[in-house]
Amino acid sequence: MIRVYLLLLLVIMLAVYLTKNWLKKLPVETVPRLLKKTAWLAALLLVGILALTGKLNWLFALFGVTIAFMLRLMPVVLSLGPQLHKLWTQFNSAKYQSSQSSQPGRGDSLSKAEALAILGLKPGAGKDEIVEAHRKLISRMHPDKGGSDYLAAQINLAKKILLER
Repeated sequence: MIRVYLLLLLVIMLAVYLTKNWLKKLPVETVPRLLKKTAWLAALLLVGILALTGKLNWLFALFGVTIAFMLRLMPVVLSLGPQLHKLWTQFNSAKYQSSQSSQPGRGDSLSKAEALAILGLKPGAGKDEIVEAHRKLISRMHPDKGGSDYLAAQINLAKKILLER
């Protein structure tokens, strides 16, 4: 019996190796679509095998537990509806403002005092201080580091306004 399992394991490992090499030769654009189709086919095949062998009971039990859990959780989710809606509208408005301020010719309405406040500088700051404050802030607030587009745009705009003296 152990020999059968070892042979099955070797066949699976060989299939995975050959599939990996085959996928490397395909164009990059087709690989995700092919993998998605393969995953769906494998899931359907697994459900079919489980149905034929009579071992599908756990799937129906999981489905029933999920439905019961969703029904119990529904009042909590509905009570949080107004707060979730408020968060969603704030997110969308911030995203809209960010896209508006990043367009050329828009958002240049910061005063020098506001620009100094954004960068955390005092009036009369020199070019080196402005550049250093910008570098420190943008390294923490950049969208690639988890910051928002809007904040990064404001920091960049503040630097631009202060350096145009």
